[in-house]
Amino acid sequence: MTTAAIKAQGTTLEISSGSGGAETLTAVTATAPAICTSNGHALVNGDVVAIAGIVGTLGTDATNGLNGHSYVVTDVTTNTFALAGTNCLTLTYTSDGTATPVAYTLVKECKSFAGFDGESGETDVTSLDSAAKEFLAGLRDYGGISFEMNWLGDDTGQIALRAAADSGAAKNWKLTLISGTNDVAAFTGFVKSVPISWAVDAAVTGSFRIRITGVVTWS
Repeated sequence: MTTAAIKAQGTTLEISSGSGGAETLTAVTATAPAICTSNGHALVNGDVVAIAGIVGTLGTDATNGLNGHSYVVTDVTTNTFALAGTNCLTLTYTSDGTATPVAYTLVKECKSFAGFDGESGETDVTSLDSAAKEFLAGLRDYGGISFEMNWLGDDTGQIALRAAADSGAAKNWKLTLISGTNDVAAFTGFVKSVPISWAVDAAVTGSFRIRITGVVTWS
C-alpha cells in the first residue's frame, strides 16, 4: 500500500513583519466558514488577514467572534473570500469590519517543530442526581509550539523573533507544510523563551517556544 504520509522536509515558519492595506468588509455570512464580501479586494488564496471592527456578535462573540483574530484566506472570487476554520453559525453580522493582510518574514534554518499541545478546559457539572462524574468542555487551549534552529545572528526572521521575545508582543505566525491540502497553520502567539546551545565540535543552535493565544486555523 502506498503511504499517504507527509514529508516534514520543506516546512517553513514565518513571523509577521508588517501589514498591507486594509480591505473594507461590506458583509460577512454567518456560516462555516464565514464568507466575507469586499468589492474589488486584492487578496489571493493563502493570504493571512487580521479581522477587526465587525459590529455584531459575529465580530464580538467570546467563542467564535472574528475580531482580533487572523485567518487564512480561501475560495477567493472577485468580490468575496472565505476565512478558513471559522464557524459563525447562529452569530449576527450588523455592519463594518476590515480584513488587513499580514506581511511575513521567513525564519531561516528551522530544524524541528513540536506543538499545538494544549487541551480544552473542563467544568465539573456533577450533581446529586448524577450516576457518575459529568463535565462540560471548556474553551479550547492550543498550547504552544516549540522549534529548534541553527542560530543565525544576521537573519531578518530570527532578528524579528528575538525582538518579539524582548518586547513580549504577540505576533502573527504562519507554519507551512508541503502536503498541498490543509497545509498552512495561521495563529497568534508570543515568544516565551530564546535559549541558545553550543558545544565542542557542534553548531550553535536556538530552541524557542511560542505560546499560542486564540485559535489556530488550517487551510
